[in-house]
Amino acid sequence: MNVLLISITTIVAYLLGSIPTAVWYGQGFFGIDIRQHGSGNAGATNTFRVLGKRAGTIVMLVDVLKGYTAAIMANLLWHFDVITHNEIMTFEIVFGLVAVIGHLYPVFADFKGGKGVASLLGMVLAIHPEMALVCIGIFLLVVIASQYVSLGSILAALAFPVLLLLRVFGEKESPLLIVFGFVVFLMVVLTHQKNIGRLMRGQENRTVLIRLRKKREE
Repeated sequence: MNVLLISITTIVAYLLGSIPTAVWYGQGFFGIDIRQHGSGNAGATNTFRVLGKRAGTIVMLVDVLKGYTAAIMANLLWHFDVITHNEIMTFEIVFGLVAVIGHLYPVFADFKGGKGVASLLGMVLAIHPEMALVCIGIFLLVVIASQYVSLGSILAALAFPVLLLLRVFGEKESPLLIVFGFVVFLMVVLTHQKNIGRLMRGQENRTVLIRLRKKREE
């Protein structure tokens, strides 16, 4: 095991996660710091609310790509015989989580980042794409029904480890992956504490993903 290459890759994963997509996009195209508007969060959801669907979608996709790219770097290390095949998942998780930490505390934006949900999704897509798609479906259903992005994020994060335990794909999942799933859920809960408080008080901001047109009365 080449400790130097692994250390360098870990740093690269953090720097990838530290790219403050929402902050740079807001400053570059709108001349504003997204952290001074809306909820004050430097993430895709606040970008949707403040800058619109196009900006929010771009920010979300880039943030997903950050987590995905960081995780798949483990495969690159395996390709060059730096790690063994059995170690791939371990390092996918390590590099992915480091990227999420970078998103939460970005060195390029005064360590004030977003909540990391999109980057978490990206790393899950790299590690277990089938389960990631199921969680995306759960997220969308919850958000469309409730109009609460925070609630959708929390329930989708919870579904990840629970569905792994239930073996929805008919095979025994890695214990490491299940533990990782509960760590992801814990991270989402911790980064959404204020949202949870607002949900309990009925004061959480709503986000309409699909706006149904009302039929005109004849």
